Order: sequence, then structure tokens, then C-alpha cells
Amino acid sequence: MKLAKQHLDVGLFAREIEPQLDFWGNRVGLHFDHMLKLGGGMQQHRFDVNGSVLKVNHSRDPLTETQASGIVGLRIARPGLDAPAPMSDPDGNRLSLVPTGHEGVVGLGIELRVNNRDAHEHFWREVMQFASPSPGVYVCGDSRILVIEEGKVGRAESWRGAGWRYMTVQITDCLAEHAGVLERGGTEGAAPRRMGEVAVISFVRDPDGNFIELSQRASLLGGLTTA
Repeated sequence: MKLAKQHLDVGLFAREIEPQLDFWGNRVGLHFDHMLKLGGGMQQHRFDVNGSVLKVNHSRDPLTETQASGIVGLRIARPGLDAPAPMSDPDGNRLSLVPTGHEGVVGLGIELRVNNRDAHEHFWREVMQFASPSPGVYVCGDSRILVIEEGKVGRAESWRGAGWRYMTVQITDCLAEHAGVLERGGTEGAAPRRMGEVAVISFVRDPDGNFIELSQRASLLGGLTTA
């Protein structure tokens, strides 16, 4: 998989936006970059996380109750810490600030609960083509996906819903990478579509149905060449 950025991004949907903005900006101390309007009454508030982007999404309409994703937490590397500092955001989403390099996390770590470790081992290694330094650890640039436990994970019908919802891989060619994932046995979440001159995006799904956004973003590539 040809990356346009050496960092995974991660997205959540907030029930109320102001407490979330205060939490991530003031308590966690992340730099707020900008807000995007996604259409349909949705906004995306973007925070920098060691080169990754935390996408705090909010909808003016109440969120439909849906199955939680298999993403159960984040690890954010922070220089100067002696030990992990666990916390939860205003909606109860779990995260930990960890010393830089703790269990290999130097930027962002995304924690997963999975139904079957072997299925994820195949998916992240073979379908997504991520390196794996050890079982249950998958590397995308300087970000890590960490399978921390097996347990019941239901299949969400939509990437829109409260809590951790999806991760984003920034790539150089959305159409090619989307087709490649499907050819290697991945499942489609949403076909590629062009967002004006901003990006071409699609969604694929892991063995438990978690949504993975494939994003070809003009700001990272100096423009869009895909029709």
C-alpha cells in the first residue's frame, strides 16, 4: 500500500461538541487545526496528534444508536511521561497518554478488540499490507494498530455513530488501493467518491466490520489526478 502520509488518522462522533473540544484541546493538550463542514449538518473538528489527525465529528441531528466499533482506545505518545496516564473523554471513550516509545508507540496507537485474532492477522498483514513486528501489532508509517483482546464485537451498519468509529489511511491513489484491498479479500464499506478538489475517499471494512477510510487528499499530494 503506497502511503501519502506516515501516520494513521482516527475519527469519533461526539454526542455534544463543546465538552469534547475543551477536553481534547485543554486537558489532553492537542493542537486544534481547523474545522471542516462535511455536509448534511455535520462538522469535523481536527486536532493534531503527533502528525496523525484526531477527527472529532459532530452532527446537528441526534446520532442513530448503532453497534459500537471494535476500536476501544487510543494511545498517544507524550514526551516526559514516566508511565501511562489513562483517561476518558466526556463520552467515555478511552485513551492513554504514554511515554514516547512505550510498547513501540511513538505517535499514535489504536487499540482493537477483535472476534478472532487469526482473521485480523491475515487482514492487516495480507489485505492491508501492513508490517507486523509481532503478533497483534500492525504498523502503518509510525502509527500502530494494537489487538489487545479477543471478545464479542458486533458489526456496525454505519461509520456514523457515537464513540470511536473509524481510522483513516492516507494513500496516493484511492481507486487503485480500494481495488487492491477488495482483490486481496477485503470487504467494501463505501465505493470511492470524489469530494470536489479536496479528496477522493472510500471505505473498506476489516473482519469485524470496522470502517477504514482510504483517503487520497489533495493537500498531501499537490492536487488530485484521479477522475
